[in-house]
Amino acid sequence: MNELDTIAAEIIKAINALPQVQQSVTQDTNIARDLGLDSLAVMNFVMTLEDQFDVSISMDKLADIKTVRDLADAIAELKRHQTGT
Repeated sequence: MNELDTIAAEIIKAINALPQVQQSVTQDTNIARDLGLDSLAVMNFVMTLEDQFDVSISMDKLADIKTVRDLADAIAELKRHQTGT
């Protein structure tokens, strides 16, 4: 499993732990639309992931994130910048 898949798996695990999520989640799942999360729930979820992965996702970047894959890509990119690789 590569880094991106590992991050996506952790995100999916975190999504599945949310009480309001009652469906199967994949990397192509749209976080807001498919999961029915309102903007506050999305922000709280993203803050939890920022703590878990020790990254900070800017509001500009967050606006471009739609799917679990997008979020995993953003986190992986931020982690690469932190480590300089």
